[in-house]
Amino acid sequence: MAALGWLTPRRRSATARSVLAGEASAEAARKSSQEVAETPGAGPESQFPVLGDEKAAAFFDLDNTVMQGASLFHFGRGLYKRKFFETRDLARFAWQQAWFRLAGSEDPEHMQEARDSALSIVKGHRVAELQSIGEEIYDEYMAERIWPGTRALAQAHLDAGQKVWLVTAAPVEIAQVIARRLGLTGALGTVAESVDGVYTGKLVGEPLHGPAKAEAVRALAAAEGLDLSRCAAYSDSHNDIPMLSLVGHPYAINPDTKLRKHARQLDWRLRDYRTGRKAAKVGIPAAAGVGAVAGGTAAAIALHKRRR
Repeated sequence: MAALGWLTPRRRSATARSVLAGEASAEAARKSSQEVAETPGAGPESQFPVLGDEKAAAFFDLDNTVMQGASLFHFGRGLYKRKFFETRDLARFAWQQAWFRLAGSEDPEHMQEARDSALSIVKGHRVAELQSIGEEIYDEYMAERIWPGTRALAQAHLDAGQKVWLVTAAPVEIAQVIARRLGLTGALGTVAESVDGVYTGKLVGEPLHGPAKAEAVRALAAAEGLDLSRCAAYSDSHNDIPMLSLVGHPYAINPDTKLRKHARQLDWRLRDYRTGRKAAKVGIPAAAGVGAVAGGTAAAIALHKRRR
């Protein structure tokens, strides 16, 4: 487990469990990224990201920022297909996904239910098994839901020679699959406890959500020698304001109402790919102008009705 000495002074308080979750996720992310050969492309220099700035990196939230909808829901669909659980559990996953699409933000109660369901489902299964299944589920349900605009933003950082990390409450194993498939450096995610390669049904710390995300980014930045004032972070949710506030270049992507208001007050950059329109303050590479129209709300609700 990572040492508390990794952490730099905090601008806001965090619970001990948030710190533990953040450090565990940062350690898992670094270990995974060291196993992947990095081959960033060579793109033209732009004002931001700065070409060759090794002290800078980018941190991307996953759900509704990089990918349409909730990754845990799609993972649940894949596990249901493989008979990990019953139809009634899939109906609950479908309802949570429909709510997520309609509300455009995370609900703590739904997040708790999804987390508890996922932990009970994977308990007793081997980590390697879930990693292999995650690869299949990405191809089946997730690949077509990546926002092209956000993907272009991430690529701009890679082209500048910077590392790009996903930061998500989703299980770290699933987050790592998505990061690898998108050619990103790695992923910070919720770490589930395992003993001898078998899930125990418990977490290390707490879900990587809210303040825990900020702790994970802080820990990773300290370990990687990054200057957070030169880093960028991207998210759709007001729950990620702690993470966004850590960096010098915060971006609100497909923002919920609270984040949009906060971003405008602080003059943060905004981008909304749900409608294809440009937000008031863009200031990002032209390559990121490829928009994507959100869909699937009706499909998610229909799925829920069919499973009732």
